[in-house]
Amino acid sequence: MITRRTLMGSLLPALAAAGLAGKGKHVVFVVGDQEYRSEESMPPFAKILEAHHGFRCTLVLPRNPQTGEVDPGVSDNLVGLEALDKADLMVMFLRFQELPDAQMKHIVDYAEAGRPIVALRTSTHAFNYQKNLASPYARYSFRSREFEGGFGRQVLGETWINHYGVHQKESTRGVPAPGMERHPILRGVKDVWGPSDVYAITTLTGDSKPVLLGQVLAGMEPTSPPNPAKKLVPVAWTKSYKGGRVFTTTMGHPGDFANEGFRRMMVNACYWAMGMESKIPRLAKVDFTGPYNPSPIGFRKRK
Repeated sequence: MITRRTLMGSLLPALAAAGLAGKGKHVVFVVGDQEYRSEESMPPFAKILEAHHGFRCTLVLPRNPQTGEVDPGVSDNLVGLEALDKADLMVMFLRFQELPDAQMKHIVDYAEAGRPIVALRTSTHAFNYQKNLASPYARYSFRSREFEGGFGRQVLGETWINHYGVHQKESTRGVPAPGMERHPILRGVKDVWGPSDVYAITTLTGDSKPVLLGQVLAGMEPTSPPNPAKKLVPVAWTKSYKGGRVFTTTMGHPGDFANEGFRRMMVNACYWAMGMESKIPRLAKVDFTGPYNPSPIGFRKRK
């Protein structure tokens, strides 16, 4: 678990004097996806929230149980989830986790209490129970029949379907959904593009409302032409669960965070989820606080 002190270092005195809007709010990042280098993209994003907006951030990362090292290949050990018990927001970037009941309980209790969530990319299929099917939390698995579609569909609005854009060959241009151009989450947001391929959607559940649509580009550059055979599909939406606000995006490739528009949408979403939309700046500051050079995506063993 990376604490505020680890993230901020010498920035803390300046932050205390800044009077930023997020002061007093605690954001807990729950991270572990194996493929999209969330262990490399989420810490810099957390630093943006702290340095420029005053939020206090804690990161819970997958750790090797023998060495204690951060290890994205580990899918059953997220140490520090008790931080959720008093969090103001959970930002989750998970994929196919099968956590011990004592760890999973913190995530489920948080969600079922109707507390705010911001979720990225593979969080639509955050949990995949294969060993401990007797667990009371197995129902949150992405293929669940008891809790149809699991955590993804029920809590976030959709589960894993398939790749709609061709993976690593077709990228995504973000287009505001009709009527959502003035939504607080899109305040100051423009020119969203990322190397994420668009995920397929069946139908968004509950009161989900698309905020951003993904236009499939026939190439991996912002200037690549649209694929005319593929209609626009929601890549970001709002929803409620048990009374709490939920924002989900199926973008989240580390290259997406290199895009200023995408980072600004994500910062705005954190404000919105906590009911702080009136405090979203006209043009939220989203500069990285240091170099951002994430590793390539993939399932190669990394620590």
